[in-house]
Amino acid sequence: MTKASDPFIHHPVLRERIVEPEKSSFRTFEPSDLDEAMRELGMPENWRYTDEQREALRKATLAGREGEDLWVFAYGSLMWNPAFLFAEVRHGCIDGYARSFCLYDTRGGRGTKEQPGLMAALDKGEHCHGLVFRIAADLAEAESRILFKREMLMGSYVPGFVSCDTGLGSVEALTFVANHAAPHIRTDIPYADKVRFIATGTGRLGSSREYLENLADQFEALGIDDPEVFGLLKDVRAFSGAAD
Repeated sequence: MTKASDPFIHHPVLRERIVEPEKSSFRTFEPSDLDEAMRELGMPENWRYTDEQREALRKATLAGREGEDLWVFAYGSLMWNPAFLFAEVRHGCIDGYARSFCLYDTRGGRGTKEQPGLMAALDKGEHCHGLVFRIAADLAEAESRILFKREMLMGSYVPGFVSCDTGLGSVEALTFVANHAAPHIRTDIPYADKVRFIATGTGRLGSSREYLENLADQFEALGIDDPEVFGLLKDVRAFSGAAD
């Protein structure tokens, strides 16, 4: 691999901190894989987008960008497990949005009805640091399908493009913003409950605490100070210690 083709040329420290896409379970994930589990939870048959609905949404979102490299702004688990093949990764920051721990999980991802979990979504705010990945133009069609199967499973997010400052120039990047019409987007959760949900929620994807720890690890590696992430982590660790 030459330097010119090294995806980690800007941030070598991330090389061992990002799951190799080919090894990610999300590469082969199909939304229908979860149908039986959702039925057992009492979810209706139309709990998710159909393949046709999701594909129409993907095409509408990417319309006019065919044949171009696709940048993707990551603010949550995509930061360490993107699952799509990428040619380049940079630290990125977007204005007008902030990371918000408002994705309330009772469906078995990182939480259950008995012990809810909590993850991040992107909401209106001051700014948000994350990673921005470049998918090469010739792979954008196939890789964006993988991405939409994961992120647009149901109506949690609204996909769209934002201006992202990378320190090497601005790029227009695809990202996924919280859909306030979705019942599992909860911006009314008291802070103490956020801490408890993150400390105790667990499911098939792992624990909510692991999710937060992974976020903090990426920020530490990049030298980014995110007061909310590190503050939450401190309080989650204290809660877990007190519960032991």
